[in-house]
Amino acid sequence: MPPAAMVSNALGGQALRYVINGLVATAVHYGVLRFNIEVLHIPLAAAANALAAVFGITVSFLGSRYFVFRSREGSLARQGSLFLLIYGSIALLHALVMYLWADRWGLDYRIGFVLATAMQMAVSFVANKFLVFK
Repeated sequence: MPPAAMVSNALGGQALRYVINGLVATAVHYGVLRFNIEVLHIPLAAAANALAAVFGITVSFLGSRYFVFRSREGSLARQGSLFLLIYGSIALLHALVMYLWADRWGLDYRIGFVLATAMQMAVSFVANKFLVFK
């Protein structure tokens, strides 16, 4: 197999695993959110969501390290720190896109959310591949 085809296959496999990992992490986040609200009766949705996000982000990190990028050799502390830094930065960028799209330009927030989330996914994949789990 030519080198370019090998790279394409590797990236395609990582991209598919990235989507699967994202779906699993999102399901965990949502499941913990529902548990927090419906079973634990946490009265503030924002607090319930913040706690649930910790679980979702943890699943995303572990899935990225062991399933998506299969980067077990790197320092867990270094990778975890970079992962959190990148996710924090991306969250701010996501908020900025939503602010500009919906609040400043008055456009439909649902479309802005989809666009911001697509941007978030692309930036996250590239940053994780080349910075965190290289």
